[in-house]
Amino acid sequence: MTTPRIYYPHTLKTDTLLELEEEYLRYLKTVLRLKEGDKLILFDGMGFEYGAHIEAFHRHSLSLKVSDAHHIPFPDRGITLAQSLPKGTKMDFIIQKATELGVSRIIPFISSRSIPILSREKAAARHKRWTRIAIEASKQCGRTKIPELLELSSFDDMLDLPSESSHKIIFWEAETERGLKTILKNSRHEEKKDFFIIVGPEGGFAWHEIEASTKKGFLTASLGRNILRVETSSLAIISILQFELGTIGSMENTEEIE
Repeated sequence: MTTPRIYYPHTLKTDTLLELEEEYLRYLKTVLRLKEGDKLILFDGMGFEYGAHIEAFHRHSLSLKVSDAHHIPFPDRGITLAQSLPKGTKMDFIIQKATELGVSRIIPFISSRSIPILSREKAAARHKRWTRIAIEASKQCGRTKIPELLELSSFDDMLDLPSESSHKIIFWEAETERGLKTILKNSRHEEKKDFFIIVGPEGGFAWHEIEASTKKGFLTASLGRNILRVETSSLAIISILQFELGTIGSMENTEEIE
């Protein structure tokens, strides 16, 4: 049986006794059916994991004993996914899988051809749900650092978010001369600290958006002749970039903390 992982956003020390509230009690005892003495892992979402075991169940809480702590470094060169809001629940799927694939930041935004128009209240509710999805995906896939998930942004505001050290790429179905492979073959990308990629909605980008992005230093790129669904495009791009960065196919080092 795989050791259960629990999200606990606090810094812990080894050899300490920790008491968790009723929410954790129900999940560990009723859902996972763990018993006293069983082991589990807590992760704080910022790169640390803590080994622990259950000391005792109480009526409205449970006690854990923290036995060890580990820092798992996150890759220095990260990926920011700026994703135009797609139809339905596709964004839920994209956030889940992008988290599993190791993106460091996710920026949902509205472009001119985005179909969903969300009120302030609905946007806040979506962000709350997306945050839960990112936490659950991090718990499931074993990553210790939860991706930064920004509030829903406008297209223009999103264009101002990359740093000077970012390799900025916008994927455009009308691009016929430059593919992602061509960009990655250029040695200049190795000088960049991270990738900032923009993926559009089902209807693609309007010309004025492409023009605005190129003025901000973005390169337009194609994924090839095949027209991919939004969710397929985002995950294919992330997978290619993670392989290029060496994240997929390599093992992270773990540093034990006293």
